[in-house]
Amino acid sequence: MKNLRTAVLCAGFAVCSLGSFAQEKTPPVNEPDYNKPRLFDGLPARIQLNADAISSLFATPMGRAASISLSEDNRFQFQGEVVSSGAKSQQVQSMVIRSTNFNGASFSISRITQADGTISYKGRIISFRHGDLYELENQNGQYVLVKKNFYDLVNE
Repeated sequence: MKNLRTAVLCAGFAVCSLGSFAQEKTPPVNEPDYNKPRLFDGLPARIQLNADAISSLFATPMGRAASISLSEDNRFQFQGEVVSSGAKSQQVQSMVIRSTNFNGASFSISRITQADGTISYKGRIISFRHGDLYELENQNGQYVLVKKNFYDLVNE
């Protein structure tokens, strides 16, 4: 009788172990699409921006058109409509410009005023449907838009 009980118990464990999937690998939520089209192929890898041009964007009220030059010879302009503008405090002001000439892109930019009165800017031009973007960086006191790959910045 003891041998029969042990055999049934072993058979039960064997059936349960056959039905378990402990070694199954689950895929990530979203697979990155490295074949997204490039939006800024016709533009250079680095674009110098004038701090005064960036500052003038913050004078544009919400719902109005805004533009900034993306090349020295003014061939390329980022044009769009201010869709969001606000200030979290006296030190930080932000705005979002939705592009009318770069399909799906938006330029989000923030102006940060330090305690000593100096002003710095952070921002990026990004489209979630395309494989490239521009990030605003301060390099040696000059503001530069640097072209980057979408998946270098965004992790889906």
